[in-house]
Amino acid sequence: MKYFVTGATGFVGGRVARLLRAEGHAVNALVRQPAAAAALAALGVQLFPGDVTDPASLPAGMRGVDGVFHIAGWYKIGQRDKRPGQRVNVEGTRHVLTAMRDLGIPKGVYTSTLAVNSDTHGAVADESYHFHGRHLSEYDRTKAAAHDLAREFSHAGLPLVIVMPGGIYGPGDTSSLGESLRQYLQRRLPLLPSGTALTFAHVDDVARAHLLALEQGHAGQSYIIAGPAHTLIDFFQTAEAITGVPAPRLHAPPGLLRAAAALMGLLEKVVPIEGTYNSESLRVLAGVTYLGTNAKARRELGYAPRDLREGLTETFAELLEKRQPPQWAQEDVSR
Repeated sequence: MKYFVTGATGFVGGRVARLLRAEGHAVNALVRQPAAAAALAALGVQLFPGDVTDPASLPAGMRGVDGVFHIAGWYKIGQRDKRPGQRVNVEGTRHVLTAMRDLGIPKGVYTSTLAVNSDTHGAVADESYHFHGRHLSEYDRTKAAAHDLAREFSHAGLPLVIVMPGGIYGPGDTSSLGESLRQYLQRRLPLLPSGTALTFAHVDDVARAHLLALEQGHAGQSYIIAGPAHTLIDFFQTAEAITGVPAPRLHAPPGLLRAAAALMGLLEKVVPIEGTYNSESLRVLAGVTYLGTNAKARRELGYAPRDLREGLTETFAELLEKRQPPQWAQEDVSR
């Protein structure tokens, strides 16, 4: 089969493209900078210059394929310039799905996120849940708008399956979670928010779920492809059990983080602040829970994500195999 993939140079999209090639499929990838995608080309991926924000660049790689994986997205928390969120997540999705419809492509998978549900306040949502209210970040808001757009296309007859990952981890992660993991390994992570919880899945399980969704998912349906639920404190305590590197013992309560977010919001009106201490970044850490059940994906797709300890153990092992030993592998962890 031949598939078209957006976001193939990213964390999840790259794994999907590699998995497709490993299973013998032809892959066309939309890439903004072909020179930066040499690793994909070496695997036999056909590169097509373009961008989801440019609808004219899409048909060349999409024409004649058996399916589409639209994985590309803007994922930034705490950035001052939030304009790319609307352009990439919402309008980019509109462009890809419009091209899929116009070209008559028989099936597609759109990558949404559990973040469209915002803070579930400890409840475990399923695919029928729909959040009404103000989202905590521009990423959440624009992905929710794109999710609704994908549902509209689907209801109009587009043969589309929606997948909803939760927290994703693994080698090559460039998100805030990946940065926190790197800081932890270097013993530079100062504290953890108490009460904050996500459903964590290894990137390879998420990539496999994309293929399962295209092959076995029902058009018009959404599938939560998250992993098991853990607090961030649990996540790093599990990492400590594997590596011996101490997890942060200082835990910030939600009220403190919400107060800090309010204060930073006032400061941001006069001083540009980005990154960890931006008001938006603090809001999404203040005891927020992004929780969802993967029961439907297990039942209908055969999805079976590994548990957190197994996934983190494999993550650290892969870092070593790639000759990129993390800090903990070079230090005396008995201290």
